[in-house]
Amino acid sequence: MAIITAEDAATLRTLLEEQLKSDVTLVHYTQHESKIYVPGVVPCAACRDTRELLGELVELSDRLHLETLDFVADADVAAAAGVDKIPATVVRGRDGGERARFYGAPAGYEFTSLLEDILDVGDGGPSLPEPVVTALGKVDQPVHIQVFVTPTCPYCPVSVRAAHVLALASPHVTADMVTGPEFPHLTQRYQVMAVPKTVINDTHHFEGALPVEDVMGAVLHAIGKEAEQLPEE
Repeated sequence: MAIITAEDAATLRTLLEEQLKSDVTLVHYTQHESKIYVPGVVPCAACRDTRELLGELVELSDRLHLETLDFVADADVAAAAGVDKIPATVVRGRDGGERARFYGAPAGYEFTSLLEDILDVGDGGPSLPEPVVTALGKVDQPVHIQVFVTPTCPYCPVSVRAAHVLALASPHVTADMVTGPEFPHLTQRYQVMAVPKTVINDTHHFEGALPVEDVMGAVLHAIGKEAEQLPEE
């Protein structure tokens, strides 16, 4: 049974045809099911659904491509890309960078985030307010943003998009969507009590869906470039 309904597929096909001006590649790290128990390898519960969803999506446009890698067999590639868990879906940017990442199935409300990333890359890159572009130019060191979400959270895509547009626009920023229920060890580590929760460089965090301008201010604060006061959590 298809994950994307026939009606939604028709709408998406038209949207992609109208807005994708160049090719977009999704790099997917997964784990194929095996009846053989391999010590140290934990089965990936969401991998099959994610593979099927992405497979259906790329069939909707000749400009969409899917590169599938095995997290175990291609461990060296995953390590080089900084991918440390699965399922992982990476939207390859126009500069070839793989910095906008989805950990967990990009389903529910987060399917919109994936689609918007694809449209950004395939139509010239993200459009950012001029003050954000200027501020982003001050980032000269690695920044890692993690946004914890749940598929049923209607506010989470705002936070994911804010993080991802910064990653797509800057070679110094990597941004992860992390589906909390799929990675409970991380929700415990970062004490995720509500979503969306954004963590920057493991040192700064805030809850709630903030506009990209505020997220940019938090990034500058995290790297010591500027002290930006965030709204109350």
